Amino acid sequence: MPYPRPLTPEDKLADAKKQLGLPRIVVICGSTRFMTEMAEADLRETHAGKIVVKPGIDMKSPHALWSDPVEAAALKIRLPDEVLVVNVRLSSPSPRSPRAMPPVLRSASTALRHPQG
Repeated sequence: MPYPRPLTPEDKLADAKKQLGLPRIVVICGSTRFMTEMAEADLRETHAGKIVVKPGIDMKSPHALWSDPVEAAALKIRLPDEVLVVNVRLSSPSPRSPRAMPPVLRSASTALRHPQG
């Protein structure tokens, strides 16, 4: 008889969210140059009944509280049921393009979507 596989932290988080009856959680990602677009996406997602997490500060400016902005973003991407990417192409011909998807999003196990679809 095969043993059940141990639950991963992500499995435990998903189970806890389900047991608590939490609405879907969406993280809004993108360049802080597009805070207006992120605010609009936040409004639409909140109106749809979702919990929204988005940048509230410019993480490109140095600060002692966030020594590694990529690590901080990676933590936010583990939390949600989906990631809404604002003003970044989900597939870009050039990884050096300013609108190319960051590597932390390419490795995300959550659903990725763009505001236009």
